[in-house]
Amino acid sequence: METVSAGPLHERDLERHLSHLSTRDVLKHVLPLGVQALVRRAVYHHNCALPPERYRRALERWYRLSTGRICDLDAPRTLGEKIQWLKLYDSTPLKGRLADKYLVRPWVAQTIGEEFLVPLLGVWDRAEQIDFDALPPRFVLKATHGSGWNIIVRDRAVLDERALRRRLGAWLRCRTAMTGGFELHYEYCQPRIVAEQYLEDDSGGLRDYKIMTFDGAVQFIVAMQGRFVDMRMETYLPDWTPAPFHYSGRVHGPDPMGPPEGLKVMLDAAQRLGRGFACARVDFYEVDGRVYFGEMTFTDSNGRTHFTPSSYDLELGSRLVLPEPTLFEGVIPR
Repeated sequence: METVSAGPLHERDLERHLSHLSTRDVLKHVLPLGVQALVRRAVYHHNCALPPERYRRALERWYRLSTGRICDLDAPRTLGEKIQWLKLYDSTPLKGRLADKYLVRPWVAQTIGEEFLVPLLGVWDRAEQIDFDALPPRFVLKATHGSGWNIIVRDRAVLDERALRRRLGAWLRCRTAMTGGFELHYEYCQPRIVAEQYLEDDSGGLRDYKIMTFDGAVQFIVAMQGRFVDMRMETYLPDWTPAPFHYSGRVHGPDPMGPPEGLKVMLDAAQRLGRGFACARVDFYEVDGRVYFGEMTFTDSNGRTHFTPSSYDLELGSRLVLPEPTLFEGVIPR
């Protein structure tokens, strides 16, 4: 009897998995990497040429292709839909300033204290200005106007400076908002490169604690470890009990991560930094018992939220109160 029931159960699981696949997922598995790059480049140039009055329609199409779901911007209910709404109607210059990895530093120092800042080693407008010989053997480079544009240098002696400058230069020329998803507040950032002190905790890497807040109220924490090798991504409530849902489609490891020593410090700092914003994710690190600020993100995961069970997308969405709409002023000339 167990053998007979296993077949239908497997088919139901497969059907459920396929129902979550988007056009984007399918293309990633079908198209060669080179063709995928060409498609991304074509989409980027198309978006750059769009007038602001066409952003909404393009955003709705992008969301449908990226998630397989319809986005109701007239009456958004889920967290994913509300983040899309915030992109169009709450992308303010202040958000751009605080998403900027260099311009946010005075805000952090004033709001929670300068001791939370990772020591800054340099800031440059162009990749050609960087004097790598003046930097320590280990450091981190970040583009200030986007998400995920980071380079961890663990040994400067083996650095390919020419290739690195080309990569940084390409980042500086890119308008993050137009790469997909219309995260319009990034249009208010100033493209630069910063170098920060290299940090490492007892994991041999750097655990990342991502705290989701709604007007400063902490909703949940995503703890990430081993970003590049054996990555674990676990979701916790503010008291560090495992959340009743998994966020971003990942599951807990065999043993839950222990809470950081500075959990209360992180929660207090996230509340203070997130206050006044309908939705803000505030990231922290902890090294030798000291808490460091990472970044602020106002459109977490580009709004492509994925909860398991999926009902929590609606549950979290019901907690997020949208502000009065503010029309985006248009693109900033580069």
